[in-house]
Amino acid sequence: MRGLQRDALGLEPGVVRLVEYDPRWPALFDAEKRRIRDACAGLVLKLEHVGGTSIPGMCTKPVLDLAAGRPPGSPLQEYVAALERAGYEHRGEQGVRGRQFFSRGQPRAYHLHLVEEDGTLWREYLAFRDHLRADAEAARQFADLKRALAARFSADREAYVDAKSAHVREVLRQAFR
Repeated sequence: MRGLQRDALGLEPGVVRLVEYDPRWPALFDAEKRRIRDACAGLVLKLEHVGGTSIPGMCTKPVLDLAAGRPPGSPLQEYVAALERAGYEHRGEQGVRGRQFFSRGQPRAYHLHLVEEDGTLWREYLAFRDHLRADAEAARQFADLKRALAARFSADREAYVDAKSAHVREVLRQAFR
C-alpha cells in the first residue's frame, strides 16, 4: 500500500489503491457539502459523509463518498440536473437498485450516492459508518481485510468490491442488532 500523498483524493480507473486516513477529509466533506447545497438550492437534500474517508483511522480508497438523501417520491430528474450542474457525472444505478450514482473529478475524487432519505440504503450507509466509528475492533478487522484484498486485487476493482461484500453484510448485521 502506498503512503498518503498530498491532496490524495483521486483514484485512477480500474485500480485498487488504499491510503491511510487523512484528518483533512472531514473539512473536504464540509466544503463539498456547501458546494452541492449551493448547486441544489431550492431542493430538499440531506448530505452525509460516508465510506472509508468518514471513519477516523480507516485506510481507504482516496475518494470521498457522500450519501445524498432526497425526500421519497421527489422528482429524480430535478436532482440529477442540479448535481450535473455541480460538475457530477450521472452514472445511473450501477447495479444498486434504488441508488443513483454520480462521480466528480479526473481522476475520480468524489462519489455521490443519491437515495431516498430514510430508505433502506440511506439507513445502511449511516449504520455501516456509525458502527465502524463506534467499534474499534470491527474497524480494525475491516481495514485488515481491505489491505489484504487490495494486495490481491490491485488491478481489479470489481473483484476487490465483490470480495469484501460478505464482510460488509456482516458489519451491517452487527450494526442493526
